[in-house]
Amino acid sequence: MKYPRVLVSAVCALPWFLGMLLGVLDKTCAKERFYRYLRHVPEVAEEVERFWIDHDKNLKDWYFTQKREDDLIISASPEFLLAPVMQRLGLRFLASRVDAASGRYTGKNCHGEEKVRRMRESYPELQIDQFYSDSGNDLPLAKLAREAFLVKGDERKPFPIA
Repeated sequence: MKYPRVLVSAVCALPWFLGMLLGVLDKTCAKERFYRYLRHVPEVAEEVERFWIDHDKNLKDWYFTQKREDDLIISASPEFLLAPVMQRLGLRFLASRVDAASGRYTGKNCHGEEKVRRMRESYPELQIDQFYSDSGNDLPLAKLAREAFLVKGDERKPFPIA
């Protein structure tokens, strides 16, 4: 392993994730604890770039057949993790603001209703024609879309909106 202290840091974060799952800790607190591993990675930006060089082949082919220039990706992942691939693909995106050196949030976790708030703040006139997510936690965005889909692997099904 290139950075053994990263593994130790990740294992130390497990109780925090358990607390999150039990509802004792909020998601941002648990994720901040996890992202502390970043302190043990000397060149985070270079490592993220290497990651995407190795893994952007995992992006879904079906997306590229319908990609539009006005697409917007909204993710709870940290901005610095997504920026290289989003820039390479020419995509607009909103994501959680996390300091790459410390792992600390510098804004709210871009999750659930916060995704809607950030979208409206950044793109007030935006209408969602088609929405895709792999998480039921994205229901607030799905409700705003003309069409919403839940993605599992290569399968796309109508998003269950109650």
